[in-house]
Amino acid sequence: MNNPRRAADRDGTLSGLLLVDKPPGLTSFGVVRRVKKLLSVRKVGHLGTLDPFATGLLPLALGEATKLVPFLMGQPKTYRATLKLGEETDTQDLTGTVTGRWKRLPEPEAIVVAAARFVGEIEQTPPLYSALHHQGERLYRLARRGEQVEVAPRRVTILALTVETVALPEVTVQVTCSAGTYVRTLAQDLGRALGTGAHLIALRRLAVGPFSVDRALPLADLEEPQGQEEARGRIIPLADCVPEFKAVPVSADEARALRQGQRIVNPDPALTEGDKVRILAQGRLVAVAACHTREGLAWLAPVRVFSGFEA
Repeated sequence: MNNPRRAADRDGTLSGLLLVDKPPGLTSFGVVRRVKKLLSVRKVGHLGTLDPFATGLLPLALGEATKLVPFLMGQPKTYRATLKLGEETDTQDLTGTVTGRWKRLPEPEAIVVAAARFVGEIEQTPPLYSALHHQGERLYRLARRGEQVEVAPRRVTILALTVETVALPEVTVQVTCSAGTYVRTLAQDLGRALGTGAHLIALRRLAVGPFSVDRALPLADLEEPQGQEEARGRIIPLADCVPEFKAVPVSADEARALRQGQRIVNPDPALTEGDKVRILAQGRLVAVAACHTREGLAWLAPVRVFSGFEA
């Protein structure tokens, strides 16, 4: 009997989430490129870019798991960030050129009070040195050419912001924030709130949604032969990649219908309009489906279907 928890398809293709601890000095795409080669996987995506100087959790979606990226990208993220007070840079981090300096530094108590004011929904203007698009071109390319553009602010949510250590001019904080939050912008904004300016000098991602860096495999280990075998054993199966979606078991016939794009009768009366669920057959992920209701009827319609795991 086949193991329903396995991460490989019958043809040997790996599918699932691999948690990697990214080292400094490497882009997120560089990590993707290496993992593709080391594990011989054609399709690999990541759940949120880390700047080259940053370290920590980089969840990689392998194979069929790339279809789950839209559901995973919106999860909150937790970071440990160190900022240097008294200096601002044009990139808002240590890679940029200093654009302003302040001699006065705040008392530690003032830093704690100011940080607390950022918790909740705030307005944040994304940095010019970012991968966001403006009229079809990346902002960082415009910034490198010296072009100034207006970047519209947007609402983000700071779920928690705790000051861990103060060793002036450096301050280390732990922040949990919504997707789309720029921690380096948060560092600069906190510095401005303190009247001293600030920029980010270190960043480590600790968690993405329910996934923690404690479970991640260091990239250096993955580059060793025994590490590649360990990586295969650590891949989180498709069925466990979106644990926040309720699991709904179905029959083999229902699984086939969903894979063919058909809807099935909703077997769970607790589901309501718009709820997304994991459809499982024999413990394997068949589809992510959405619940729809109309005139007393309720059904599940596939949003994403997954191949290679036929019952």
